[in-house]
This record gives sequence, C-alpha cells and structure tokens, in this order.
Amino acid sequence: MTACSYPDARVSPRSERESRIRLFCFPYAGGSAQVFRDWEQELPEQIEVSGVRLPGRGERVREKPFTELLPLVQVLTDELAPHTGEPYALFGHSVGAIIAFEVARSFRRERLPLPLHLFVSAYRAPQLAHTSYRSFDLPSADLIDRLRKLNGTPSQILESPAMLEFFLPVIRADLQMVQTYKYSVEAPLECPISAFGGRQDPEETPEVISAWREQTTASFSQQMFAGDHFFLHAEHRSLLQTISQQLLSAREAGVI
Repeated sequence: MTACSYPDARVSPRSERESRIRLFCFPYAGGSAQVFRDWEQELPEQIEVSGVRLPGRGERVREKPFTELLPLVQVLTDELAPHTGEPYALFGHSVGAIIAFEVARSFRRERLPLPLHLFVSAYRAPQLAHTSYRSFDLPSADLIDRLRKLNGTPSQILESPAMLEFFLPVIRADLQMVQTYKYSVEAPLECPISAFGGRQDPEETPEVISAWREQTTASFSQQMFAGDHFFLHAEHRSLLQTISQQLLSAREAGVI
C-alpha cells in the first residue's frame, strides 16, 4: 500500500465546498467509513468529515484486514501524511480511538503537524490494561452473542449467515488488533484531548475514560453521554455539538 491523494479509497472524498478543518474519523471494530456518512450534514460548514476507510471493508474489501495495530498505523500515517498540512482533527470510537491516538503519535515521530484536537470515544486510556477477556478467538456463536449484547451491530447482520460470513472475519481481525495491542510509553501529546464515554457502558467507565488526561500536556475535557458502548448513534447530535464547539473555539482563538 502506498500513500494516496483525494479522491481515493482511503478516506471519504472531499466535498466541493471550502472547509477550514478536516475531521478524520476512525470507526469501531467491524465498522466502516459509512458510520460517519451523515455527520457532515449536521456539523457547521467550517468542518469537513473524512471517514477513514480501513482495509477489509468498503472499497478496500479485497485487502486483508490488519490483525496488528502498529503496522496499520504506519500504513495510515503514510496515506494521511499528505493531508496534514491543512488544519485537521482526529476522532475515533472504541477501536478507532486507539487507532487515532497511535496515528497522532506516529505523526509526531514523523515530525508532521499534530491535530488541532484528538477526540477519543468509548475506549479507556491506552496506558491502562484492558481487563476484558479475549473475544477475537471465541467460537462464532459466542462471538455473535457478545456482539448482540454490546448492542452495536445491526440485527440484520447478526441474523444473516451470508452477511456474517463476511462480517465476522473483519471484526475478529479488528478485535485481535486491539486486544493484542501493547502500549509503549512516550511523552504526552501536545494537542488537546477530549474523551467521551457512555454512562451505561459496563467496561469503559468514567474512571478509565478520565485517565486520557495523562496523554496530553494541553487541555483535557471529559464528557459522559446517556447510553451504552455505542452511544454515538443515539446521542450523535449531542456528540457532534461538543465536537463542533471544541473545533470552532480553536478557530476563534486564532489557533487556525
């Protein structure tokens, strides 16, 4: 895989309108850029949404999904580096949060401009060990049951053998990638971080969300939303309002 330019199969195509801030969005396990397809219509015109298209889904369906996080991060660094010269921010939900975090650290190692803001959602701070058991190698029936309890996978997928045949290998790869991830200590990032969580999420509690504070020397904020691990669907309007306020405040403060 090599670096690419717009339009491409790596991030959603740019709109034709002028935009001051590009928001790169990383999906949760098994998710695709389509998760964010309606966000741009609900955000102010100064913010442009680019859903990052990961291997194994969408236009990259013929590519093998990654089972290790850091090799994926290096590929994404190469692909997104040409687009860091303009103001941008990163958002990631669940598995996407840890991908976004490691991409930001990779940009720093490559001496690329850091994001205006890093938004991490529904995932504990990376320095904390994840206590949940390994689920990527569960028997299919058990994995499907766990996905059903997490309440984030559409029922039409879980009830369709044909769709599961495609979906399960991708989600297993994503889960393996994050469940075998080993955090390495580096200096905190110099960009602001906002961390989000669901009040009814049994694993990603307010305490583990708040630990993201240690990963930045800039400002930190935390907000908990009504809902479980996938609050970003039911509470997306409140979530987008928070994101837009943070980014437009940076613009008004003259950061951009």
